[in-house]
Amino acid sequence: MTDLATDMETDIPGKPTSASRTTLSHIMTHNDTNLLGTVHGGVIMKLVDDAAGAVAGRHSGGPAVTASMDEMVFLEPVRVGDLVHVKAQVNWTGRTSMEVGVRVLAERWNESTPATQVGSAYLVFAAVDADGKPRRVPPVVPETERDRRRNQEAQIRRTHRLARRRAIRELREKRVAEGFED
Repeated sequence: MTDLATDMETDIPGKPTSASRTTLSHIMTHNDTNLLGTVHGGVIMKLVDDAAGAVAGRHSGGPAVTASMDEMVFLEPVRVGDLVHVKAQVNWTGRTSMEVGVRVLAERWNESTPATQVGSAYLVFAAVDADGKPRRVPPVVPETERDRRRNQEAQIRRTHRLARRRAIRELREKRVAEGFED
């Protein structure tokens, strides 16, 4: 006897992590700066969302929208003249959603020194159909030990996101029941 969850998972073939992995590279100019003269964090966040969206669309085989961004971390400032590389891959998949992990690296455009990591983020995307309704995604198939570790860590982040959402909802419901307005 098979269980329904197993049947649902196997009706869409899985895709290996490498099938949708991508790198987006962009040289930073004066148009990208903030008031301190370094690259604005929002510029980096847009590049992160663009790369993650491409990966989510590739993996799911169609449109996918950003549902949330977790843990956007800026480790070092990015400067004008830096060549920024945004590397993204699917770490985990659910029924209609995917977690995409992103690493941001920077190197001087005119030097041959190695790129250094300047940021990272985790984004959740939902695959949608032409009407904007959620649609199924293929399971991700981790290929390396690093991919398997990322998949396990993504499951932990998902558990924490759901627990946080549930705790906030319960607190709000309790406050409303006690007569407090939000």
